[in-house]
Amino acid sequence: MASKRPAPLLNGNQLSLFDADTEPAAVAPSGESGSRRELLLGLHRVGYELRRARRRSIGFVVGLDGLRVSAPRWVPIAEIERALQQKADWILRKLVEQRERARRVQAARIEWQDGARLPYLGEPLALRLDASVRGPTWAPDTRVLSLPLAADATTTQVRDLAQAWLQARAREHFEPRCAHFASLLGVQMKRLRLSSAQTRWGSASSDGSVRLNWRLIHFTPAIIDYVVAHELAHLLEMNHSPAFWQVVRSVLPGFEQAREALRQESIG
Repeated sequence: MASKRPAPLLNGNQLSLFDADTEPAAVAPSGESGSRRELLLGLHRVGYELRRARRRSIGFVVGLDGLRVSAPRWVPIAEIERALQQKADWILRKLVEQRERARRVQAARIEWQDGARLPYLGEPLALRLDASVRGPTWAPDTRVLSLPLAADATTTQVRDLAQAWLQARAREHFEPRCAHFASLLGVQMKRLRLSSAQTRWGSASSDGSVRLNWRLIHFTPAIIDYVVAHELAHLLEMNHSPAFWQVVRSVLPGFEQAREALRQESIG
């Protein structure tokens, strides 16, 4: 049910970013959590979830499900809303970022079926189900990956077989790039592991171990090189100090472009 409160002075697109879909619930008694509320931040009506918790300060979290506020049980609503107003710019910026991220994730969602298209090294690849082939068969000229599955194969079967092929290609691509940048940096990578993390593209340990998210194989070689160079640079600088970025720049001048491109990427 749409809110009965007067609409703020903003256009429909602005309202759709933040507006609560339902009438805000009454505040729960002290000790309960999960109350739905809303308030105006500037010209934007923002819905949020208020949770009462055993803590000393008011906390804000902006995620894909919107704004969540945690506050001590003894803090009155008026004080909570003053804190929200003080953080209004940050909250609105993060809500826009999360909505845009959700849009990208939805746009990148892959339908695991015959004829599906997905990115491979930055270019579209088409899936074809063909029970007559003995194994996954890649045709670079047509960019078609034929999978040895019947037309009525389940989405799980299609996904698992396609992802297994992609993971194998990821290792084939990552290993020589790691060797290339390790040589340029003068470091020794002792072990490369593939990761399936949802929020991290790579990591490095001081013992020489490097993890790279296999889903990077969806992206352009330039983006992959940036992540590889980034993680191997950590074998010299285990931080993100100016010295670290100078190490990255020494082997990948102009890395900023690939870094920004990666920030815009999402794979479902």
